[in-house]
Amino acid sequence: MPFKSSKTSVTSWVALKSWLIMKRKFSISEDGCVELAGISREGCQPKALEQSGCGQDGLWQAALSTLNPNPTDSCPLYLNCATVAALPSRVSRHNSPSAAHFITRLVRTCLPPGTHRCILMVCERSDAFASACALARAFPLFTHRSGAARRPEKKTVVVEFFLVGQDNGPVEVSTLQCLTSATEGVRLAARIVDTPCNEMNTDAFLEEIKKVGQDLGIAPTVIRDEELKTRGFGGIYGVGKAAVHPPALAVLSHTPDGATQTIAWVGKGIVYDTGGLSMKGKTTMPGMKRDCGGAAAVLGAFRAAVRQGFKDNLHAVFCLAENSVGPKATRPDDIHLLYSGKTVEINNTDAEGRLVLADGVSYACKDLGADIILDIATLTGAQGIATGKYHAAVLTNSAEWEAACVKAGRQCGDLVHPLVFCPELHFCEFTSAVADMKNSVAVGAPPGGHRAAPETAAGGPGSPGPGPRSAPASPHSGAALGTPISSFRCPPPPPSPSCTRGPRGPAPLPPHAGPSTPGPSCRRGGGGP
Repeated sequence: MPFKSSKTSVTSWVALKSWLIMKRKFSISEDGCVELAGISREGCQPKALEQSGCGQDGLWQAALSTLNPNPTDSCPLYLNCATVAALPSRVSRHNSPSAAHFITRLVRTCLPPGTHRCILMVCERSDAFASACALARAFPLFTHRSGAARRPEKKTVVVEFFLVGQDNGPVEVSTLQCLTSATEGVRLAARIVDTPCNEMNTDAFLEEIKKVGQDLGIAPTVIRDEELKTRGFGGIYGVGKAAVHPPALAVLSHTPDGATQTIAWVGKGIVYDTGGLSMKGKTTMPGMKRDCGGAAAVLGAFRAAVRQGFKDNLHAVFCLAENSVGPKATRPDDIHLLYSGKTVEINNTDAEGRLVLADGVSYACKDLGADIILDIATLTGAQGIATGKYHAAVLTNSAEWEAACVKAGRQCGDLVHPLVFCPELHFCEFTSAVADMKNSVAVGAPPGGHRAAPETAAGGPGSPGPGPRSAPASPHSGAALGTPISSFRCPPPPPSPSCTRGPRGPAPLPPHAGPSTPGPSCRRGGGGP
């Protein structure tokens, strides 16, 4: 297997002792604030090392000599008052050069205890963004541990970045602000995903959306409860109508002057997924509070993007529902009318993510006129089998977007890997005798092998052709499981699938209801059956 040299290594720490570089830092506190600190030019040792006593060359060199990263290693100093840690000296081609996952793991396990702590991050400029996000994941905001409430003083972690390599000049204020926005977005998404449904229901999620909108000066558009049914959002309404807190479609829109294209991010926001009447088992239901990870990621990313002055039209679409059980719950064999105008026969109420996303993607196409659509969802546990625990799955009808997603994942530390995109071979598996399609594959399909229904596989209802999809890493403070991301552009309609549908014959894809320019779409597994 080919390997690539990592941009951070033990030798970088030694180089710091004599290099004249610029230092900037920010702090992470328990209340979610990431604060900017001052600038100082250092001609000797980093402040963090001076405070920990690492200025003694003998001890420092001895600590470095003990490190043998495989893939990581650490050495405690001064009775665990400080720790020096090493990242892998090389990573494989499908990993991030920043080794972001290892950074989060090292900080969680090696950071000394205390109220005020400091992390010195040594990296090249190209790895600063991924490293900052990785550090943010190590400090989740949500906790209901009784000890945290009794703590008299909040904990604060100061993070110092020292840039090494060829481009080791001063860190611009704009760069530091970008890191601040990104890390706040990561921790916002993690807090929403970590919060249980008895607190983070659809009403509470809408309040989170309103808070972000107020912070950005944007008034959200909200459609909920019976209005969803009246306006034709049968997918979202059908999934969430049995819950105490009603389902909703919410939209935040950023429309700056001079925009040249319109982008929509559609997030699956199932605040809890019991599976509905196709109920999950006692071992698979725990953790389904995380089924809103797609919508949480969209909210955090939207706030960060707008704060950084995103120059194109950007819409964040949140498909919120609780897949619950009750007298009004959707039954297998029920038929829903989706916002695209297509009908879907329900044969698995635990395949609900594709139903809410179908309405969200169709709304982005028809009402928002999106040129590019990216949907993010904890769509199916099969993603974890296909691309594993650390790589989200990307499914797209655009080779350009597929390559861009993989590249972006390596640069930011949220790794993604492409899935096979060939929906026309599988349309016949969703054939229904009484509706346009079923929402899941036929009974008897291999476990974990179900695929997204044609409405989502084709880039959303109303789309003329299949769109890209992928599964992103979870915003949860733990490991990501089952998150696909999808992006798509809308090409000319492909030929009808050759597989038969019974007496009616194959069903052609609907004509495109949105703009003629193609667009992308994304998804993430874990929430499906």
